[in-house]
Amino acid sequence: MDADPVLLARLQFAFTVVFHIIFPSFTIGLSAWLATLGGLWVYTGEERYQLLMRFWVKIFAVSFAMGVVSGIVLSYQFGTNWSRFSAFTGDVIGPLLGYEVLAAFFLEATFLGILLFGFSRVPPWLYTLSAAVVAFGTMSSAFWILAANSWMQTPAGHAIENGIAVPVDWLQIIFNPSFPYRFAHMLNAAYLTTAFVVLGVGARFLLEGRHLSEGRTMLRMGIGLAVILAPLQLFIGDQHGLNTLKHQPIKVAAMEGHWDGSKPADFYIFAWPDEKAEKNRFEISIPHGSSLILTHSWDGLIPGLSSVPPDQRPPVTVVFFAFRIMLALGFFMIAAALYGAFLWWRGTLFQTRWFLRIVANAWWTGFVAVIAGWVVTESGRQPWLVYNLMRTADGISPVPGATVLGTLALFIVAYGIVFSFGIYYMNRLIKQGPDAGGHGGHEPGFLSGNPVAAAQSPGRET
Repeated sequence: MDADPVLLARLQFAFTVVFHIIFPSFTIGLSAWLATLGGLWVYTGEERYQLLMRFWVKIFAVSFAMGVVSGIVLSYQFGTNWSRFSAFTGDVIGPLLGYEVLAAFFLEATFLGILLFGFSRVPPWLYTLSAAVVAFGTMSSAFWILAANSWMQTPAGHAIENGIAVPVDWLQIIFNPSFPYRFAHMLNAAYLTTAFVVLGVGARFLLEGRHLSEGRTMLRMGIGLAVILAPLQLFIGDQHGLNTLKHQPIKVAAMEGHWDGSKPADFYIFAWPDEKAEKNRFEISIPHGSSLILTHSWDGLIPGLSSVPPDQRPPVTVVFFAFRIMLALGFFMIAAALYGAFLWWRGTLFQTRWFLRIVANAWWTGFVAVIAGWVVTESGRQPWLVYNLMRTADGISPVPGATVLGTLALFIVAYGIVFSFGIYYMNRLIKQGPDAGGHGGHEPGFLSGNPVAAAQSPGRET
């Protein structure tokens, strides 16, 4: 059987990353949400904040565990499928990933223990402080991962010696040209994703007529976060796009479906890029739209895809549509947040059931937007694994395609089982809702550190 090991290794990494990226996106934002609830609980002494904090800690525990499991698999693939890439970049990428492990396991894991098991054993201020430290740890973890990924996109601060990238200036490596934009974009996306999950759960409780006080609190706080974060993400994304145009112009050309760099770039609301014919079909466009956005000039020019040979272009169709999915979801989140804020101002937020139904069913929008953004970033970098330094085909391990195909099949089966159980129990926890029956901190499943047991205990509806 002929199987392309490069394609299969890319598929395997893409499959595992798509699963993995969901959970860090959620736990980064959720840990900050927990710290906020803890702060409000300590400051006001109100029970609803304590109940909500304990409710979301259970969901955080399940998400964190699945994030760790899926992340470990990624690390192994550097050795199994990408050994030549590891040999080439190990001196640069290795320490950055090492710092991420230090942040994740020594900072997050230590205080995560207090967060999971310490509710009735430590004072509220220490419990809240633990949540804040875990939130800082997840943010630190993202810092190092984004530094490594950004270096692969815009490498700096290194030298090539004997065919290997070696560090010369660590500040340039970490704070490479695209890092600030990627870090801000990802961090804001994580917080926005969590805001819509909180918003969706709060709306669900109100529609079902249970946990009303907690539901209203989640709805207010979700809207309050989203109305700031969603428009902010549009601004950060615009700045990120300008930075990408400067350092990876062909990626931007693929995002825009722009072929001829000698003409101003239209913004295509819809089109079907024909990569063989080097043009778009079925175009619906805003004339000069991309030129205005990217160059702030009506006749501004940006490089077109035709300016480089076909073997130096990314997969245009994939990048083009992934970018539009991300944009569409981003504008939906902005509209939902602004309209929710309007309803709040009018005093009809909790009674407008059609709006509650929409946001209750829109909890997934942040996750899909994150995945689409990741596809744009990573597919748009092709054919480079390290931009202008190493092509993807040169970073693969010398393994047969059939071996990679076999392990990919195993991952699909294992992930299907593990993540189905995880999502099932998270849904059980949400159905159960905040439980006021455990005021003394003696909720059996919670204090045993077993979120699964907590999901199995009967919920109390109010």
